[in-house]
Amino acid sequence: MKRAGVLLLGALPVIAAGVYFAVPDDSADPADTAAASSSSSATARSTRDDAKDRAEEEREADDALIADLPPGLAAPAKKELAQQLVSSAENSTTKWRTAYGSIQDVGDGDGYTAGIIGFCTGTHDLLMLVERYTEGHPDNGLAEYLPALREVDGSDSHEGLDPGFTAAWQAEAEVPAFRAAQEEERDRVYFEPAVRLAKLDGLGTLGQFVYYDAMVFHGPDTDAEGFYGLRERAMAKARTPGQGGSEKAYLETFLDVREQAMRAKRPGIDTSRVGTAQRRFLTAGNLKLATPLVWEMYGDTYRVP
Repeated sequence: MKRAGVLLLGALPVIAAGVYFAVPDDSADPADTAAASSSSSATARSTRDDAKDRAEEEREADDALIADLPPGLAAPAKKELAQQLVSSAENSTTKWRTAYGSIQDVGDGDGYTAGIIGFCTGTHDLLMLVERYTEGHPDNGLAEYLPALREVDGSDSHEGLDPGFTAAWQAEAEVPAFRAAQEEERDRVYFEPAVRLAKLDGLGTLGQFVYYDAMVFHGPDTDAEGFYGLRERAMAKARTPGQGGSEKAYLETFLDVREQAMRAKRPGIDTSRVGTAQRRFLTAGNLKLATPLVWEMYGDTYRVP
């Protein structure tokens, strides 16, 4: 379901430092040239170090801010609820732990979609999962497919994966360590960055879930249709609560932008996960994502008491 692109692990500022390299003429003294080169290198290192220090200071300040906030979606019960909501969209069940071994090509251009969060062979996250898992478990049943996974990354191709990859995935999904690896990758790439950024934007539990679900579907990408691109477009139209804006108004704007992006990518797509789930909670003023919850997904009704 996710888009291919550059995966980010958090909303950290990116600071580019430009360095001017002078080309000495033939008459220049070699010692002067060496000194100039050394000075340029030192300046470049100093600039990079300053940028790194500023980024670390900003992150520490953000960490301190978040530490003083309620746990929100990160609270165990709410995190469980979040997985149930996402699973109703990704796997048509709230019983998300039944989906470790799920794998199929749903025809969305992203190759095989698999596991508890819909890791895709075409969007880099499935490759990252298998690579990281193989580092700690080199003899696993998916390791032999790593060359093929690298080749098909960014496409919908099955070359080198058929016919054995789906069976290998299902077999590995019976291994507790691989189940744990799926959960860890879900949290590292999607859940934790989404919740962190939502808190910094001043959003409550529902808003944190809105970011998380968008991160899962659109991918943590910086282009216009990726999560970070959608957020930038929403922020151009409405202020976040952290900027002094209305939480409900900002979330309505974000969901509008998101639905537009979904339809632009796949005309005719069912946008239930926004329209009859998240919008329903927002319209009801349920910014804390309090239970009981009732929502619809692709025509089916789900309830959490």
